[in-house]
Amino acid sequence: MSQFAVVDDCIVVGGVALPILAQRVGQTPFYAYDRKLLAERVQALRAVLPPAIRLHYALKANPMPALVDYLARIVDGLDVASGRELRVALNAGADPAEISFAGPGKSAPELAQAAASGILVNVESAREAELLAQVSHDLGLPARVAIRVNPDFELKTSGMKMGGGPKQFGVDAELVPALLERVARLGLSFEGFHLYAGSQNLKAESICDAQRKSYELAVRLAQSAPAPVRVLNLGGGFGIPYFPGDARLDVAPIGDNLADIVERSRHDLPGVRLVIELGRYLVGEAGVYVCRVVDRKVSRGHVFLVTDGGLHHHLAASGNFGQVLRKNYPVCVGNRVAGGARERASIVGPLCTPLDLLGEQIELAVAEPGDLIVVYQSGAYGATASPQRFLSHPEVVEVLV
Repeated sequence: MSQFAVVDDCIVVGGVALPILAQRVGQTPFYAYDRKLLAERVQALRAVLPPAIRLHYALKANPMPALVDYLARIVDGLDVASGRELRVALNAGADPAEISFAGPGKSAPELAQAAASGILVNVESAREAELLAQVSHDLGLPARVAIRVNPDFELKTSGMKMGGGPKQFGVDAELVPALLERVARLGLSFEGFHLYAGSQNLKAESICDAQRKSYELAVRLAQSAPAPVRVLNLGGGFGIPYFPGDARLDVAPIGDNLADIVERSRHDLPGVRLVIELGRYLVGEAGVYVCRVVDRKVSRGHVFLVTDGGLHHHLAASGNFGQVLRKNYPVCVGNRVAGGARERASIVGPLCTPLDLLGEQIELAVAEPGDLIVVYQSGAYGATASPQRFLSHPEVVEVLV
């Protein structure tokens, strides 16, 4: 499952053997992200996407400034979910014309920040439209807006559904025409629609179905729009394999499906920019979480490797970030991947809670204090998705290699 090379029984990140990298970072635990793997993922995706599709990176997956700065140069735009993420995107030099802002509870200061920056705001309620109108009046310029639509369908087999049925995200499709009328009355600069049905989907047919339905819904809603649709964000939903049995997403059918949508749009929505926004799919497999074994304990025949890292740094790997049934992320002893003798062990952190579990009864090389534990698939929803101040242990370091 791992994208990382193994040389002399050590994993290599960004061309650097893990023990050397740990010394270079200066501490454990840390997250490390591999530039080469990031670039390869973008290149591989562009090879199957139609040239007309704009590829955006969603910062919510990983807003580390150095990583965002790197990706901003190789993708077409950025999507943010907070005022702080917007500052990171602007600091990275991203073109404001290619930055969009989504989120169900944008504050008045965030909306003012967005309007002043000239980015596209994905409006998710009538309240946001009213606040943007006031901001536009104060600034003397019309805010750029798209309507985030809560569709009347769900992304099948997605790990996290963000559209369809009652949702806090977006505006219910049946209410969009009325909001479009209000946007026109308020004098906002309408540019298009944003639809995001769900995330972490490994079934190409489900993603294709959601894209087709999203496109068709946008075409219908365009009939009520106060101006031609210039931007249509079809969301993402591309998943990565985490657990045994997960099949890697086949993106080729998705590319073919988007090519068909591009052709249809030439007639239905002339001049529209079609966007897909991806987070986890671009960065998830390019990152590892590394912690050090500080103790080895055997309790009634059960081996525990106690590390200096844990759920406070990597909540998802502990199984407490949306998993219904806990499953192990792929894990290895990074400085002795194959090792000699092997055993089954559980990897735990230093926190005073039984929830602090990074791996349960995993087959590993026999590890001792000082060895480095690596959690793969850790480039997305890691440091910023974890309760780093829980029990007041040190916060984690992140590096781009």
